[in-house]
Amino acid sequence: MRRARGIRLLALLAFATGPAFAAQRPVVVQLFTSLGCSDCPPADALLARISDRDPDVLALDLHVTYWNDASWADPYSLPGADRLQSEYAALRGDSEVYTPEAVVDGGPPFIGADARAMAAAIARARLTATAVIPAAIHRASRQLDITIGAGTGAGTVWLFGFDPVRRTSVAGGENAGVTVSEVNVVRSIVRLGEWRGRTLRLRAPRPAGASFAVILQQADGTILAAARTSAAAAAS
Repeated sequence: MRRARGIRLLALLAFATGPAFAAQRPVVVQLFTSLGCSDCPPADALLARISDRDPDVLALDLHVTYWNDASWADPYSLPGADRLQSEYAALRGDSEVYTPEAVVDGGPPFIGADARAMAAAIARARLTATAVIPAAIHRASRQLDITIGAGTGAGTVWLFGFDPVRRTSVAGGENAGVTVSEVNVVRSIVRLGEWRGRTLRLRAPRPAGASFAVILQQADGTILAAARTSAAAAAS
């Protein structure tokens, strides 16, 4: 594992592809990973199993940049993933992060390959993973029209673009020569704006990625709502 530094995060929003508001939201599982990390493929595989077996989980595979070096860089690594992970660490008063690190619904982090810890965290989150804030999204040809309904509290609206499937032949790092399969690989992270309890309508260009997820999250990490669109799987 490699250490770096830590996050504040997102606000999560329930959204649908039609005009109706969503009645509930999935549990959000965020995995901080890297193709250059030899401990990460088992965590990526666990995330894939969870995503395949549980439609009520929104899994996001976030590749950090701090495994990159002059000879090779993870093609999916994003500075935004580094910032997100660092902000989570800052919320818990920590200064270090690592890969593979998992965060479920903005809660305490744990080793992303630990199946028991993952199951327990999802079970705990499921007790409160209701749609506190109604939201909807309409997917147009080149943009996303998003509506967040009225509710209590405040938070930040984030948009994630991701590829449902990626299979990559790794050319460097600790996994050089290995082919790694992953699901829901995040390709873009966009801060859309602030929600202050009143109905909010947003229009955003479609960012990188074949599918999209919107998250509304309070400043303390609490997830208020979450949802995703569907799209044909992207493969490399």
